[in-house]
This record gives sequence, C-alpha cells and structure tokens, in this order.
Amino acid sequence: MLRGSLKALTKQAGRRSFTTAVPGATYKTSVLPNGLTVASEFMPGTRTATVGVYINAGSRADSPTSSGTAHFLEHLAFKGTKKRTQLGLELEIENLGSQINAYTSRENTVYYTKCLARDVDQNLDILSDLLAQSRLENRAIENERHVILQESDEVDKMYDEVVFDHLHAVAYKSQDLGRTILGPREKIKTINRNDLVNYITTNYKGDRMALVGVGCVDHEELVEQAKKYFGKFKQSDVPFKQNGDDLPIFYGEEIRIQDDAMPTTHVALAVEGVSWSAPDFFVASVANGIIGTWDRTIGSGSNHPSPLAVTAATGGPGGTPIANSYMAYTTSYADTGLLGVYFTADKDADLKLFVDAVQKEWGRLSSGQITEEEVERAKAQLKAALVLALDDSTAIAEDIGRQVVNTGYRLSPEEVFERVESITKDDVVNWANYRWKNRPIALAAVGNVKTLPSHKEISKGMSL
Repeated sequence: MLRGSLKALTKQAGRRSFTTAVPGATYKTSVLPNGLTVASEFMPGTRTATVGVYINAGSRADSPTSSGTAHFLEHLAFKGTKKRTQLGLELEIENLGSQINAYTSRENTVYYTKCLARDVDQNLDILSDLLAQSRLENRAIENERHVILQESDEVDKMYDEVVFDHLHAVAYKSQDLGRTILGPREKIKTINRNDLVNYITTNYKGDRMALVGVGCVDHEELVEQAKKYFGKFKQSDVPFKQNGDDLPIFYGEEIRIQDDAMPTTHVALAVEGVSWSAPDFFVASVANGIIGTWDRTIGSGSNHPSPLAVTAATGGPGGTPIANSYMAYTTSYADTGLLGVYFTADKDADLKLFVDAVQKEWGRLSSGQITEEEVERAKAQLKAALVLALDDSTAIAEDIGRQVVNTGYRLSPEEVFERVESITKDDVVNWANYRWKNRPIALAAVGNVKTLPSHKEISKGMSL
C-alpha cells in the first residue's frame, strides 16, 4: 500500500491545492556517529508522541536455513529482558498508559510506542532494552514456537495472504523476497536461540536503524536520548546494501492450486513493478488509480468511472458480474516491486473473462486510450489517500520511518504533492508501455482454477 505525506485539501482561485494539515509542523533529522538516523516531526498542540525504531531488516534478511527468524524475534521481544521480567515490562507499560507494538515485514522490523510526551525518555529506555537485551530464554522460545505455528494456521485461512505469498515465491523464486515472513512450518519448528542471536548481531546495526519521534517531541532532546539509549549499537563493518550488488530477478512463472472446497477463487497477476525510490513510483500509483478498485458489495457497477469495474460488474451473460472484487496494487521494495491486479470470483465463474478484461485495460492505457479526466481523477484520489492514510502521529511516524530506512531520505509533503501534480497523460501512457508491454507476467491462483487461461496464453496477451 502506498503511504505518502500528510496534507489537507483546500481550494484556492478555482483550482485544487494542498496545504499542511498541521500548521507549524517541523521535520528534522540528524545522524549519530554509529550511523543511526534520528528523525522527528514536532506537531504543535499535542501532548503525546509516537516514538519508534525502524530497522532495515525483515524476513528478507533471514538465512535460508532459518527462514522466519525475524518474525520469531518480534514475538520474543516482549518476553523479558536482562533488566525487566515479562511481568515487570507489562506492568511498566500499563502504569505509563503507553501503547507498545511491533511488526515484521519482508524488509523491515519495527518497534514503537505511543505515549505521553513526559514519558518519551522512559519509553525509549524500554525500546532499546527490547532490542539490545532480550533474554531469548529457551522456555520462551518453545512457548512462542507453538504460538507462531498457530498463527501460521490462521494465515493459511487468509486466502489473500496465501495468494500473495505464492506470488512472491514464483516471481522471486529461490531468492530472499520469495520467502514468507513467518517462514515455512518446518523452519519454525527448528529455529533456535543461536539463529535468533545471529540475526540480531548481523542485522541490528546503527546504520540500518532510524529512531523516529512524532508529536510533542523536541529534536535536540531526541538526539541526546538516541545517543544515551541507542549509541550502543555498532555500525556495519561494510556499508549496508539491501541486496548486495545484484538486483532481484523477476520470473514470469505461475502457481495454480486447485481446491474444489473453496467457494471463491483468488487470483493475483503481476509484472515487475517499482521500488520505493523509483522515479516512476507515483506514476505507477496514478496508473493503478485509473484501473481502480471495485467490490460488488459497494453497490456501484454500471456507473463506476473505471471501465474495468464496469466490466467486472456487468460483463457476464445478461449483464451479470464476472468477478466479486478486484484491486490494482503496487507492492514496493528497496530495489524492485510487484505491480498488477488481484481479484476474486465465484468458484463457477469463467476466470478467462476477467483476465482478458484486465489485459484489455492494460492495453487501453498503453495505447493512450485514456482521457485527461481519468488522469486527473486518479491524481486527486491519490492525494486524498495520502491525506487519509496519515491521520495521527503513529501514521506519520510510520511514513517517516519507512521512507528513511528504505530510501535513505524522506520526501517532504511539498515534494510528494508536486510530483503527483506534475504527472501528465503522456507520462502514464509511456509508463504503461514500459512496464506492461511485452513484459513477463507472474501468476498465483487458489480455488477453482480450471477456467483460468494457460500461462502461455496470458503471456501472449502481454503484447497488449
């Protein structure tokens, strides 16, 4: 999902413009001697703050022999440290009234708290303790192993997650991005304390971290607190690169899983997409906005502005739906990405109808058969999404942290909206020809896949 910078919509002189939603907000950065970036945004009128540590290391940094280690560590972080028992840690957080959380993605590990401004120092003490001093006791490891296996069972029932995991596996086969975040069950069962310690010592480096504070925070104070609590993390022996000197290889391959018991079929199509720092990152988002997103439960169909949505809603016999929902998506990483359409359909649906409709829509963009109005609408929707996605200090901290650790910089709100506003119809058409035309395509599908066209036929359709 695209996350941008916080803005508010206004109207001036008859044209749409954007101004900062938090007047007086100030963004500052500093870099400590160990390479750790300290980033803050002061928000006037607030008495709370979100502080978090964003680490450029996720499941992508797992060893192939211990896939799932990054996620396993997230579970163990709250099970006690060398100076805080699990009970003591829980009581301390409860007594402060803080909200603490963590998550692992393919590229990042994040620990953050939302707290009262007066408690920022103590919350940073807790965060640094979790990262540097976790006990990683064998008993806790065994207890969490069962919890993670149960979580894996639950994820297996979330078919959108399953399909995208399979999509990564075929598009980036035998590569770090192809592995799942939780890891395969057989690896979860064998991860041990040495694997966890090795992951920390290898990846928890100062130059791979950003300490972010948003809300009622003073930047200079945050820098001093960063030195106090996070200066202990060493810098990488050699400058860190997400994937060395070799870019990931995208494979145009497929996986189909026939499951007659499923009432709904889930399909994801993808071409190689854009990285976080790609110059065409926002053009990709505008193009996806033209293709749109639709769900039959929202009630719109024949009147939807997206031609693909109209086809999805009325393209079957007698004007019946040929899909239940679809979503044009962009999934970005530091050096690559996936871009395509994910859709669901009833088990007895003719999947070829919608796959053909998707490729026809891609061809429409590539051939320039789009209007200026469509481009402007997609740009307006993108801007609105940027506003709505960042409605509090936690969301803003997430935006800052993600940008800083994945790209090395943060685009200012003005830069983000300037880039979106400058996109033209010609930019979208040229981009579509470059990204879609004659490109290899990856596919993952689960459910009744009997009516899905062959991969050879779908690939042929990429001539658009």
